[in-house]
Amino acid sequence: MSKVSAFAQREWGPLYQTVRGELVAKKAGAIWLTLTAVCLTALFQIVQNQSWGYDPVRVIGFVRAEDPLWLALVRTPLSLFVPALDLPVWGALAQVLLVFGIAEITLGRVRMLAVAYLSTLAGTMYARIGIALGPDSVLGVPASDARVVDTGPSAAVVGLAVYVCWRYRARFTAGLVIVAMVVEIFVKNNLAGKEHLAAIAAVLVLIAVEAQIQRRRDRRQGARSRDRSGAPPIHS
Repeated sequence: MSKVSAFAQREWGPLYQTVRGELVAKKAGAIWLTLTAVCLTALFQIVQNQSWGYDPVRVIGFVRAEDPLWLALVRTPLSLFVPALDLPVWGALAQVLLVFGIAEITLGRVRMLAVAYLSTLAGTMYARIGIALGPDSVLGVPASDARVVDTGPSAAVVGLAVYVCWRYRARFTAGLVIVAMVVEIFVKNNLAGKEHLAAIAAVLVLIAVEAQIQRRRDRRQGARSRDRSGAPPIHS
């Protein structure tokens, strides 16, 4: 086996086997929630581009930092599926289908939605913090960004990609996603790029918390095993 093949097997093998097995066994049923999300995103895109549809979509799904916090929190779940007006919708649909689909299979629907919402919410909250910090701060943004609509599904896509890669030990791929988002800031330093980094930061905190919980659980299980075996504890 070549080095490239060995790397690919190590990096993506477990993830590929899991996704392929579920798709073969359940077909579209394995990602029915993802397909619903794709259809909802496409529907919002069609409606918001109609003369009669822009205002209804804005009322239920647009999130801006200038909005009252309670209103932003109410709108945030649906804002996940409202694509940016200035970007090709096919890119958003492809991202949702690929990343949400993999996450639905590998994480389960509840965890997928939780991570997606956490990522989107992190971007929403960052916008308010960034505006408060102002453009003179490295982490700040200009006050005019208060009127910019949040990122739609892209923050959730980025957060889910990093989280799935961590769960399946695709460390190199997770690093590429993070580096790509950092490069995005240097190429186009705007609110959307910084919201993506906020989503990644929130997911990394979640990963750190889960890893700490797992280490504590492993230590407790190890202690129980020693108690049952009657072996003395090993001190390093």
